[in-house]
Amino acid sequence: MKTRSAVFAGIAGIVLLSVLGITLSSSDTAHDSKLRIAYFPNIGHAIPIVGIEKGFFQNSVGDQIKIETRVFDSGPQAIESLFSNSIDIAYVGPGPAIIGFLNSENHNIKILGGAASGGASFIVHPNSEINSASDFAGKKIAAPQIGNTQDVSLRHYLSENGLKTAEKGGSVIVYNISNPDIYTLFVKGDIDGAWVAEPWATILEIELGGKRLFHEEELWPNKEFASVLLIGNADYVEKNKEFFIPFLNSHHSTAAWINSNPTETRIIFNDFLNSHFGQSLSDDVVDIALSNLVITPDPKPNSVFSFAERADALGYLGRNGYDLSGIFLYFDINSIPEEDT
Repeated sequence: MKTRSAVFAGIAGIVLLSVLGITLSSSDTAHDSKLRIAYFPNIGHAIPIVGIEKGFFQNSVGDQIKIETRVFDSGPQAIESLFSNSIDIAYVGPGPAIIGFLNSENHNIKILGGAASGGASFIVHPNSEINSASDFAGKKIAAPQIGNTQDVSLRHYLSENGLKTAEKGGSVIVYNISNPDIYTLFVKGDIDGAWVAEPWATILEIELGGKRLFHEEELWPNKEFASVLLIGNADYVEKNKEFFIPFLNSHHSTAAWINSNPTETRIIFNDFLNSHFGQSLSDDVVDIALSNLVITPDPKPNSVFSFAERADALGYLGRNGYDLSGIFLYFDINSIPEEDT
């Protein structure tokens, strides 16, 4: 527990610095020679973590381009930083990616590629008797921030199984809290289960004795869904194609490297945690968490559109409908990007 607390404190410190603008003022617009990347300290974000730590990204853009990084703990924080022009690209879940596209000026925030598929699970507290959807009634369930990818999946699952949350007149109590807080409530036995991404799902399972009721991908067609996407400022990309295209190629090759080197990926991930937060996870937790993911640059477009339908049904995309036309910015290795139609 001390290990988790130290990691959580480190994450909180980095998020606070980012919110306060200490690392880079949001008014800084002279950054043509910079590539500012945001990502999370989660194993699902293995591509940016490995790409940065191994120097793959820097080598791809050359010495004339300075790569700067921001580590966040939630998609909405990354989206706000994109809106304030304090980052250029970010790795986030489909929920924040969709909200970012719909709410950005001229729909300027686009999906540039995929980063991971799957890697979320529902974990039951060892003292709770949840064995199927019918057992969710009257239970206390946690998911990260409201509108977060896991939150949408949880609420969609409840709806599909004829269940309502307490605020909708039902009996299922949903707590929208951060992953560290979910961990704390799980320790105390104050929640019956949690819908969380890796490595949190495996942490609750391995370290706290939770039961993995199901992997979320089991609920999706072909057992795959985009869980981490690469998004960015389309104007920035268009203006900096000469180094962004090589970066994107590096993004693809880094995914292939990770899939061929899972043990070294685990070492890099734990070294990253240790260097940023002073603590790391057990080898077993990282190995299991990584095996529960598919690291891929494929953005799984069908799952993104399905996710938007689910979010809209929950009232998360506004009252006037939504249109995802142009949300993907497609690339060829030797060509400039063209918007989809």
